[in-house]
Amino acid sequence: MYLEQLECLVEVAKTGSLTGAANNLHISLSAVSQSISALEAELGVVLFTRSRVGSVPTAEGQRIIKKAFEIIGKVQELRNEAAGSSRTQSGELRLVTIPGPLSLAIDVIMNFKQDYPGIAMTIAEKSTTDIMDDIRHNRADLGLTVLAEQEAKGLAGLSFGKLMEARMVVAVSRQHALAYESPFDPSQLGALPLILYQDETVKSYMDQAESKYGPFNVLFSTNNTETIRKAVCEGMAATVGLDFSFLGLPSYIRGELALLPLSVPGQRTVYLGWLHAEEKHFSNPSRLFIERLQAEMEQLRAVAAIKNNNGPK
Repeated sequence: MYLEQLECLVEVAKTGSLTGAANNLHISLSAVSQSISALEAELGVVLFTRSRVGSVPTAEGQRIIKKAFEIIGKVQELRNEAAGSSRTQSGELRLVTIPGPLSLAIDVIMNFKQDYPGIAMTIAEKSTTDIMDDIRHNRADLGLTVLAEQEAKGLAGLSFGKLMEARMVVAVSRQHALAYESPFDPSQLGALPLILYQDETVKSYMDQAESKYGPFNVLFSTNNTETIRKAVCEGMAATVGLDFSFLGLPSYIRGELALLPLSVPGQRTVYLGWLHAEEKHFSNPSRLFIERLQAEMEQLRAVAAIKNNNGPK
């Protein structure tokens, strides 16, 4: 039995097909097929039921696959221990994220690269659906997105780790008459001209809020964050979004924006967090990055609490 055979076994289980495993491992389809067949012959059991639609683990296969995941995880732990966490650390970190967290993570990314120059890092902004697809098909190592508790529990082949609770807020200019309204009354939304970011979570929330407190005066929706920032800072409009998407903005840090907590009865609690392939052990680059990002999120949340309490006396 060879480690490469267990790696093939794990990848077939994750992707549900020999072809998917071959693509992820960058080897030929025949090499994967031969590896699985040799392992089945050595163990004396059939690991997968094969068909034109994919490969499904047998009952015996499921038990062996679970052990294989554990072995691969321990091997990765050994590699990480040998690599250490010094500037000699090398490897790759492929990060995909929804747009909001990137403004928060920029300091973490720059410091991370300064401390670990040997780690190659790529970053792409995508939708949550595309992020999940990339991780499932080994095109990315980590994803940053927002999910409700119920959604996080029902992810096939993925693990979700919470970084922070994401709270819906109204963002207005610090000079706006409502800038120090606390708590903010959702019924006041109807009196505000709104520019919204094109986002599934925001749209779902606003649809729910409008059914109770509407109609709302939505001027337009856009994926151009600079347009929204300019309109809000200059007092031309307000916007609604998840708080973390504002915390790293220079305009918020300079005190030009006020974030007003917005609560609608029946709304779901959502979390900003990371996505990772289920049962796949964290690489050292992924682990180090998440640890730093978590610390940064906690610091930003503390700063935001101080800013939001600095209203006029």
